[in-house]
Amino acid sequence: MICFTLLCVAILIAVIFCIRLVIQHVDIVVHVHKLPGPPSKHFLFGNISELYGTTEHLFTILRKWGREHYPLYKNWILHLADVNVVNPDDFETILSSSKHIAKGQVYDMLQGWLGTGLLTSKGSKWQHRRKILTPAFHFNILQEFIKIFHEETDRLVEVLKKECDKPFVDVTGYISDFTLNTIGETAMGTNLGDETITSKSYKKAIHFISFIYTYRILRPWLMNKVLYLFSPWYYTESKTVKTLHDFTTDVIAKREKNFKPIKLDTNDDFVYSKRKRLAMLDLLLTAKKEDGSIDDEGIREEVDTFMFEGHDTTSAAICYALMLIACHPDVQERIVEEMHQVLAGSTKPDYKTLQELKYTERCLKEVLRLYPSVPFIGRVLGEDMTTSTGHLLKAGTNMHLHIYDVHHNPEIYPDPEKFDPDRFLPENCQNRHNFAYVPFSAGPRNCIGQKFAMLELKAVLCGVLGEFVLEPVDTPSTIIVKSELVLRNVQGIKIKFVPRTKETN
Repeated sequence: MICFTLLCVAILIAVIFCIRLVIQHVDIVVHVHKLPGPPSKHFLFGNISELYGTTEHLFTILRKWGREHYPLYKNWILHLADVNVVNPDDFETILSSSKHIAKGQVYDMLQGWLGTGLLTSKGSKWQHRRKILTPAFHFNILQEFIKIFHEETDRLVEVLKKECDKPFVDVTGYISDFTLNTIGETAMGTNLGDETITSKSYKKAIHFISFIYTYRILRPWLMNKVLYLFSPWYYTESKTVKTLHDFTTDVIAKREKNFKPIKLDTNDDFVYSKRKRLAMLDLLLTAKKEDGSIDDEGIREEVDTFMFEGHDTTSAAICYALMLIACHPDVQERIVEEMHQVLAGSTKPDYKTLQELKYTERCLKEVLRLYPSVPFIGRVLGEDMTTSTGHLLKAGTNMHLHIYDVHHNPEIYPDPEKFDPDRFLPENCQNRHNFAYVPFSAGPRNCIGQKFAMLELKAVLCGVLGEFVLEPVDTPSTIIVKSELVLRNVQGIKIKFVPRTKETN
């Protein structure tokens, strides 16, 4: 009798809990539905059906909706509803708050691959991982990484020299090799060497898994973990994830083989000066061996995260930078002129000298405005929020923050499709909204590697432009951009490389 009573109580508690969750979810959806948005095509399937199609179609429709329903709008299908944010005021409210640091529902899909690493984790786990990894991006360590950037740039230049006689070069593969090798040498402390079948498989798997996730986002039934188990896509994804995990597991094993824990000191500058070639992976392995605050799975989570984020996003940025510089010979000339003035003939500037390339930095900022490597990010509201339009949104609401749309807002950036590095002159930034430019996100959950990325971008430009004149083949009007985890082009990016002679120097 007692057991039966306990069972009934347990069932009652479970039912009450489920009813409460349903009420909370309904409350969230009701408040989202008060927002404007694209017209619904069906009373059950909402307005999401118009997004179905190719990833380039998805990109185009999202831009259209962002213009038509500014400053924010809803998407919905069945019982699911999301808010799309395309204005800097609401960006600031969300990104600057420590209450809204949990990533959106779309990031749950990544956990089969990235686990709950720095990109996908939340709460105390995210704070702990961020604390472990932050020293790897200290400026003293970054100074030592410059040497690796130059070494890998030299390898890239030698490869490109062999392609100069061709009408054009699709740079995406070569740049991906460069950034993968660079992140391997710096953050992982591992020499990946020349391109192998394994590294080719890894890069191919990254692109394919990005497609799978985009496919799932547009089919909410595949977002359900139980239903997804019965989809053939689940098995395709599992096979792809195995390829990705095998690659990073090998990277970890190579570094761990002869690894000795780092002796950390309270004096950061002293520690860093003693271990100049400190790799991010060293910090993770030390945490595992010294206090057990991270295990093998946790290390793999972070290595998977940084191998992806550290090479794929930077690769996209470099490709778009080369294309835009090729399309603007006046800009290219000014960059090379600045290099001559600041570098005094060297193509291997140190950390301090790279900081002096002010015009080059403005060019790169404009590249990332036009083509932010991560075009949108997702967050879940940690508490109720009132939007810039006065709408109340409830805690637990899924928010999609479209960085691309904010960066292309004509009210903030007149003639937004024009490539104009002078937008980032100090006087032109003075009155601009602080959250109108967020290629590395912003607030407490901003990109931990943004300084690393900017240094790498500057270093590779110095090496490439020191050897070649870039001539346009693809242009912003001919390329077709598609929506995936990282902003990509449908058919690569083609550029003509002309050896730079003494006359062109």
